Amino acid sequence: MILDMAARGLRALPAEAAHRATVRLTAMAAPFLPGPPRDDARLNLRVLGLDFPNPVGLAAGFDKDAEVSGAMRKLGFGFVECGTVTPRPQKGNSRPRLFRLTEDGAVINRMGFNNQGTAAVAGRLAARERTGIVGINIGANKDSEDRIADYAAAFARLAPLADYVTVNVSSPNTPGLRGLQNRDELTRLLAAVCDKRAMLAKPSPLLLKIAPDLDEHALDEIAETVTASGIEGVIVSNTTIARPVLKSSHAGEAGGLSGKPLFAPSTEKLRQMRARLPKSVLLIGVGGISSGADAYEKIRAGASLVQLYTGLVYEGPGLVARIKRELLACLARDGFATIADAVGAG
Repeated sequence: MILDMAARGLRALPAEAAHRATVRLTAMAAPFLPGPPRDDARLNLRVLGLDFPNPVGLAAGFDKDAEVSGAMRKLGFGFVECGTVTPRPQKGNSRPRLFRLTEDGAVINRMGFNNQGTAAVAGRLAARERTGIVGINIGANKDSEDRIADYAAAFARLAPLADYVTVNVSSPNTPGLRGLQNRDELTRLLAAVCDKRAMLAKPSPLLLKIAPDLDEHALDEIAETVTASGIEGVIVSNTTIARPVLKSSHAGEAGGLSGKPLFAPSTEKLRQMRARLPKSVLLIGVGGISSGADAYEKIRAGASLVQLYTGLVYEGPGLVARIKRELLACLARDGFATIADAVGAG
């Protein structure tokens, strides 16, 4: 309740200032927060070789530098994904670069992978309590001459410290980055990262995060490449450069759109990828989740796990517990014994 009240107060600040203040306040509150609540066993599932207490995760972008992963898990998330992290520290794009579209329940960002780099993040991940599931999302520096080498270097540094790694080739805010979703480039990229993974004593599950703006031919190629690579999962999806009809005065800002307008197109892309991939490849559904019904629809569309971020901006941290309650109600209504039984049922 106190954290929800604080979230409402922070919305009076400009968007990026509110985000930084939220991370700082969360870090300060972390020692005083009780441990994560015990989740109903119906929400437990084992995927990626990991035991998830519930399927609701925090998407990358909130905790870019792995400052508050423990605190966010205490708020009830089943897992937390930190990042995006690049090999070298990066300031990102010029400000303003983060905009609330309140009338639309949405956000536009053109942050540009602002982060403190792998060295700083590795230190925090190494120091954290190894409880709960924490993933790391990796990217390439904007000025890199060899972006594939950047991903390989970031993976090598951070994979031993995380429970899984996500290769982010779908941000619209680093020029040319989405070109790495093309078949030839993606094949080279995943091969380079998988070569690094083969050197680890305990290989990390590896996921790919894709854009929602891909046509069916691109989805075919990505599905074929992912299947051939042997990686474990795909996250569908990142933010969109499309602009549906929006009410906010910020609708024309450049960058990636997230939040409620992204729900339908990202869920449709999720269904399309589920149809293209073998069942052995896990899907995580992201985009526009602000209720248990939203999360449940993505799960029925084929996602084993879901992630959210923009919903927290408008609903506050109490959203996590509400989504889990509503998921249980959905399971009971439809006669599913566990959340795993509902995956792909739609």
